[in-house]
Amino acid sequence: MAQDLLAPARIPNLPTLGDTERGDLSPLMERKLGEEIMHDIRRNNDFLDDGPILEYLNTFGNNLVAARPGARGESNFDYYFFAVRDPQLNAFALPGGFIAVHSALLLAAQSESELASVLGHEIGHVAQRHIARSIGQQKQDALIPLAAMILAVLASKAGGDAALGVFSAGQGLAIQRQLNFGRDAEREADRIGFQIMGAAGYDTSGMVAFFQRMQTASRNYSDRVPAYLQSHPLTSDRIADIQARIREQPYKQRLDSLDFHLVRARARVLQDLSAQGLSEAQAFFELQLQQPGRQQIAAAQYGLAMVALKREAYAQAQRWLETAQATLNKPPAPGTLSAAAAPEGETIFISTALEIKLAQPEQAALQQQALAESEAAHLKFPLSRGIAHQYGEALIAAGKLEQAAVYLRDQVQLYRDDPNAYDLLAQAYAKQGKQALQHIALAESYVLQGGVLSALDQLSYARKAPDASFYDQAVIDARERELQARRREEMGDKFKKDLAPAH
Repeated sequence: MAQDLLAPARIPNLPTLGDTERGDLSPLMERKLGEEIMHDIRRNNDFLDDGPILEYLNTFGNNLVAARPGARGESNFDYYFFAVRDPQLNAFALPGGFIAVHSALLLAAQSESELASVLGHEIGHVAQRHIARSIGQQKQDALIPLAAMILAVLASKAGGDAALGVFSAGQGLAIQRQLNFGRDAEREADRIGFQIMGAAGYDTSGMVAFFQRMQTASRNYSDRVPAYLQSHPLTSDRIADIQARIREQPYKQRLDSLDFHLVRARARVLQDLSAQGLSEAQAFFELQLQQPGRQQIAAAQYGLAMVALKREAYAQAQRWLETAQATLNKPPAPGTLSAAAAPEGETIFISTALEIKLAQPEQAALQQQALAESEAAHLKFPLSRGIAHQYGEALIAAGKLEQAAVYLRDQVQLYRDDPNAYDLLAQAYAKQGKQALQHIALAESYVLQGGVLSALDQLSYARKAPDASFYDQAVIDARERELQARRREEMGDKFKKDLAPAH
C-alpha cells in the first residue's frame, strides 16, 4: 500500500494534482496535499496537541534531518513531527514532510536509538519522495486508494467490520502497483534511515532491535487492521541487510536524554485520560519506581505527578514533581553514570509546574506566581511554543488583559500558523468585552484548522458585533472575500471530481 498514509483523520477535499505529464507529484502540490490532511488531523481528538511532546519530537526529528546533508530531499521541505493517540504500534509519513508516531509506538521504543530508527526511516520516505512518485505514477487514480486507506484507519478506530469493507473497497490494480513499488521504497528508506542514525550518533543496532520487537508485537494484532508491519512489510532480506550494515559500523553507545523518559511518561498519561487509563498508568509508574537508575525513577515520579494533575489532585501533583526534581539533583551512586538534570528536562519541569498552577484559576496567589515564572521562562526559552502559550494564559489568568492582547498580537504575527495563539488572543478579547476582535481572532484559528465555513460564521458574528469599528468592518470584508474565494475553489475541485466520467 502507499507508504505510511495511515493517518487517523477523515480524507479532506484533495487538491488538483495539476500537470499530469509530470512523472511525480509537484513539490508544491505534495505540500498542499499534506497540509490539507493535517488540517483534519489537527481537528481530530486523537491529535496529541501537547507542548512538551510536540517540542521534543520536533527537536529530536529535526536534529536527525540536520545530521545528514540532503535529508530534506530535492523539495527541501520543512519537517513537522507529531504524535497521535493510538494503541497500535504505527508511524506514518504524509506528503510534504509531515511525520507522526502513534503514542503506543513512542512507549514501545526502549531507547532514543530505537525511536531514531523509526523517524529516520520515515524521513527516508519523504527525502526520496516515495509518496509523490507513487501518486504521480498513477495520476488522479492514486487518490482513491489514498482516501480508502485513511478512511480505513478511521473505521478501525470505531471497531467492527467497517475497516475491512472500506479498505477492501480501495484495493485493486492501483494498490498492487503500490505494493510492488513499496518493497523497493522500504529498502531505500531503511538505507537512508540507517545513514541518518549513524550521522546523528545513534546506535544503529537500535533499528534491528526495534523492528524485531515490532514483529513480535504484531502477532497480537488482527490481520484485518493495517498496522506498522503491514504498511512497512519486513522481510528476512531487509533485516539481514540492516544487520550487515551494522557489522560494518563501529559500535556507538548513546545515552538517552532525560527528555526522552519524561516525554514517554507524559504520553503514557495523555494517551488515555479515562479513570481506568489513569489507574493503569499509575500502576505502571509504581512498578517503574522499583527499577534502577535515576532517570527511570525520576520519570516514574514525574508520571505520577501527571496522573495526579489529571485527577485534579494539585497538591499531590506538586509534591511528585518536586520529588522527581530532587531525585535528579541527588549525587549519583558510586560506580554509576552521572546524568545531568539541567538543561535536560528543564523546560518540561517548568512547563508542568506552570500547568499545575494555571489549572487552579481560583487561587489568585498561584496565578501571580505563574505569571512571574512564565515570564522568566519565556525570556529564557523564547523559542518554546508551549511556554509562550503558558505565558499568554498566565497574563489572562492574572487579569493583565491589555498586556495579554498586545503580547498575543505579537505572537500571531511571528507565528502565523499557530491556532493556539489565536485562541488565546480570542480569550483575551472576550474578557475585555471586545466582541468583534474576539470573533475575528477565532476566525483565524478556524482557518488554520481547515474550518473555512466556521471561520466565515465567526466573521459574520464579528460584522454584527456592536463594537465593530469601520476599520474592523474593512478587515472583515477583505477576509471574507478571501475565504469565500477559497471555498468556491474547493467546491469547484470537488464538483469536477464528482462530474468526471468513470474510466
